Amino acid sequence: MTGAGGASPPGRDPRSQAREAVRREPHNAFAWILLADAEVEAGAAQACIDAAQRALQLAPGHPEALARLGRAQWMLGRLHEAVASLRAAARNAPAHPGIAVWLAHVLEDAGDAEGANATYAQAWALAPDSPEIAAYLLAWRRRLCDWRGLDALSAQVRSAVAAGRAAVEPFAFLSEDASAAEQLRCARLRAGPIAAAVRPLPPAPPRVAGPLRLGFLSNGFGAHPTGLLTVAFLEALRAEPGVESHLFALARDDGSAIAQRLRAATHWHDLANLRHVDAATRIRAAGIDVLFDLRGWGGGGRPEILALRPARVQVGWLAYPGTSGAPWIDHVIADRFVLPGALVPHFSERVAWLPRCFQPSDTSRALPPPPARQACGLPDAAVVLCCFNNSYKLNPASFARLLAVLCGAPGSVLWLLSGPGQADQRLRDAARAQGVDPDRLVFMPKQPHEAYLARLQLADLFLDTNPYNAHTTASDAVWAGCPVLTRPGGTFAARVAGSLNHHLGLDAMNVDSDDAFVATAIRLARDADERTALRARLAQARRDSGLFDMAGFARDFAGLARRLAATSTPADPAAAGMR
Repeated sequence: MTGAGGASPPGRDPRSQAREAVRREPHNAFAWILLADAEVEAGAAQACIDAAQRALQLAPGHPEALARLGRAQWMLGRLHEAVASLRAAARNAPAHPGIAVWLAHVLEDAGDAEGANATYAQAWALAPDSPEIAAYLLAWRRRLCDWRGLDALSAQVRSAVAAGRAAVEPFAFLSEDASAAEQLRCARLRAGPIAAAVRPLPPAPPRVAGPLRLGFLSNGFGAHPTGLLTVAFLEALRAEPGVESHLFALARDDGSAIAQRLRAATHWHDLANLRHVDAATRIRAAGIDVLFDLRGWGGGGRPEILALRPARVQVGWLAYPGTSGAPWIDHVIADRFVLPGALVPHFSERVAWLPRCFQPSDTSRALPPPPARQACGLPDAAVVLCCFNNSYKLNPASFARLLAVLCGAPGSVLWLLSGPGQADQRLRDAARAQGVDPDRLVFMPKQPHEAYLARLQLADLFLDTNPYNAHTTASDAVWAGCPVLTRPGGTFAARVAGSLNHHLGLDAMNVDSDDAFVATAIRLARDADERTALRARLAQARRDSGLFDMAGFARDFAGLARRLAATSTPADPAAAGMR
């Protein structure tokens, strides 16, 4: 990767070098391609487009110029143009695996799920020894419930991470059955090249008197899980004396009701489409005392902004359920269930523990009356077992566990969130192959949030997945009165639903084995009285446990933020999990 536009001295900045090259040789198409590459890596999408188009004037149809043009168009959300540019690049360089990968990325976002699947497979066929490309194919096959060759792909990726040979996406790696130590290694391998390429801004000045300025960075401040989880908390945080909240939005305002509430509760800063260095400079100018990264290695994040060190203290929280492995993140916020002491050595950050569940939620979520069962495709008399986790969290083992529950609970159905492409049909085929009538699977298309919460009230029991739990989905379920059964695992991502149950006082819904999971689910499915009693306990816990007390959450969070702001130096890597 190249430098973060403008943060390095001219002698080291690839953009400066590339600009000098085009000044020397303005008719050299390859010089313009190098400039386009430097611009896109710096987050300067329009400048990349300008350079790529100049290269194409000099060398019509050049695949490298077309590829960079497509990448920049993708960054700006011009998906159809990006697909056209990258398809042309792939036609002109059919043996180029990197171009095939970028085309597959854009096909994902453009909604051509099966086209992306085929294109990732094509890229891997061109470079079968590339663990990075294997990781892309693996992650997308998980999303499509296309489990062909899954074990071999996973083994290739995990072996490469163990050997330090691959910088794969840490978010996708969370779906692998890997240990917390492996996740740390994966994250460090991804963070290392960024840290090496980016020269941070000059050190931030010491904190001055005045309100504590807290910054929150994300692309999800709207009708998105991050917005849904944080909006009521940020509204409550306004009542905390001496605290000022700033949202730094990496995506445009989506116009949703959630975005409107967030704007009213905070100071909103639009960073969409800014170069990394300009975004970091904007954060620095706001005088932020503690900057919370609410994206991490999730999709749409901009780690280069944080690597520039716009704030004195930088903290990972909420959206990415694992360690960043990044030297620019000093602390991670957790609770002692989701991140117990045994996991601390596998985090690069210092752990800042909240006294309650680390996950806030929107306590103003409306619960509209549920629709009729028939309108949802549900039988009137069936016990409804649901798993509304995203399709990539399903895997052969978790799905077999769900089918085992169906087999032991006659008259039940399994309600699933509809997946992309042909994912639903693949799950029906998998059920049939294991002797389960595929008609017992009911699929719900994605719904607006209120309609989704209304439907959740029809479910009798939520059955979780491993190694990647329900997170926001589990919060929605218990809010809607649907108990969640989970098996907490050995990583942060595998313990979030368990944390919610623990803080609700429903630890009996956290089981310690797959056998216990299946047996508990079958018992509950067969016993209507026990289900009724469980739902009553959940309703009482929802009122009394403190899990949904956002005023208390804001009070605890503000106290923690004050303590973090008092740490005047970044975490020492030697003392912060690098051990």
